[in-house]
Amino acid sequence: MAWKKAPAAADAEVGGGGDTGQARLRELGYKQELKRDLSVLSNFAFSFAIISVLTGVTTLYNTGLTFGGPATMTFGWFVAGTFTMAVGLSMAEICSSFPTSGGLYYWSARLSGKRWAPFASWITGWFNIVGQWAVTTSVDFSLAQLIQVIILLGTGGKNGGGYTASKYVVIAFHAAILLSHAAINSLPISWLSFFGQFAAAWNMLGVFVLMIAVPTVATERASAKFVFTHFNTDNSAGIHSNLYIFVLGLLMSQYTLTGYDASAHMTEETKNADRNGPIGIISAIGISIIVGWGYILGITFAVKDIPYLLSRENDAGGYAIAEVFYLAFKNRYGNGVGGIICLGIIAVAIYFCGMSSVTSNSRMAYAFSRDGAMPLSSVWHQVNKHEVPINAVWLSAFISLCMALPSLGSLVAFQAMVSIATIGLYIAYALPILFRVTLARKYFVPGPFHLGRYGVAVGWTAVLWVATITVLFSLPVTYPVTKDTLNYTPVAVGGLFLLVLSSWLVSARHWFRGPVTNLDG
Repeated sequence: MAWKKAPAAADAEVGGGGDTGQARLRELGYKQELKRDLSVLSNFAFSFAIISVLTGVTTLYNTGLTFGGPATMTFGWFVAGTFTMAVGLSMAEICSSFPTSGGLYYWSARLSGKRWAPFASWITGWFNIVGQWAVTTSVDFSLAQLIQVIILLGTGGKNGGGYTASKYVVIAFHAAILLSHAAINSLPISWLSFFGQFAAAWNMLGVFVLMIAVPTVATERASAKFVFTHFNTDNSAGIHSNLYIFVLGLLMSQYTLTGYDASAHMTEETKNADRNGPIGIISAIGISIIVGWGYILGITFAVKDIPYLLSRENDAGGYAIAEVFYLAFKNRYGNGVGGIICLGIIAVAIYFCGMSSVTSNSRMAYAFSRDGAMPLSSVWHQVNKHEVPINAVWLSAFISLCMALPSLGSLVAFQAMVSIATIGLYIAYALPILFRVTLARKYFVPGPFHLGRYGVAVGWTAVLWVATITVLFSLPVTYPVTKDTLNYTPVAVGGLFLLVLSSWLVSARHWFRGPVTNLDG
């Protein structure tokens, strides 16, 4: 891993301290349309807020408890984290060379060669943007579900006559959350920078508060042996292989450690983006791994009875972390108000995670439409007087709402939809890295941040990891397999691929030429 002075950086410094990212953007064929006002801290904050360990771990803690329990979560976190860092390092190296809002799809175009550039950028771009929309959908829907649980506990819990919101109320919560996120993302980038940094600070402080408060308040605590070695095989899913159980338990960690491509999509608004973009990606992953592990440990030390926490008959209706918090305070103080406040801390973190996700979505939609890849591209590419891609913001919120509507008919269908949030997005991460270590291996020109002689090895590690999790997370999660228990991930991801491929063969191959310059003259 090393830093070097790129030609663009040298030219900018000679010219009097100009912005190296802006100079590089012009070299890549784009004029500056978005306001370049983000510091490296702000760039990091967007990715850190989207990764949001409070969001991912809380949302899928049930999955971690069910498949392997404490041992899988404790050690699986580092397995997923190590390979995720390989993906992040490879992305950071490419981001340093090509700091544009288009990010992944632009990288694929530049690294796949002139012949394959249009097709490569088409496939990568659609997997990236649909994956991002799925992330926003899953994040904001999980917040709506958490609000439902908070209301349930606040009105007495399931066993105390508490109010259980219907699926229509939950979707209404989801719509209201998305509406507010679109409104916030319509503000100038200086406001978004403030909210992004606040979100990062909230996530960081929230983790430390919860990891200390919950096990401290709990009247009964798990032993270190339980937290680090207990492997739960009682999953009621008909799965008995320890390796299979461990693999399925990794989903919690891998789902959490996504979304760091936001730093790439924000580069056209980041000062000295060829340096600060890569820093944003790597630091967001690294810090998330550390604080996320602390959060998992803190909460798991308050876990005693796994079957009860997963039971739909407990006060939280089977929402494990909520029940952990609620019981910790109820057993200590006679009521669970403190636990509900802890859930409120998480709810705020999830809210900002969704907000930052919409920000990233809109920048990707802006860049993709700038190159004419989306229907009505001229509409989504528009920026307002504050230099914000306003139409892309509202488009992203609307599509994320539509992607949640299948939950009204079937949660299985909805889960298939949001599975694209992990697998689809990681496929988009892997494609430009694959092109960098194969087709572009001999002519790739690194930017200020590069991995040196280790670039190819790290890149192949990243690609093979994505290929591995694509297969593993497509495996059945319950036996026997029926239409209600089938893992629809391969159906959803395969369906997306067929749709994107067919649109290319039928139409796009005749007119889409990949990224195009928008410089005047």
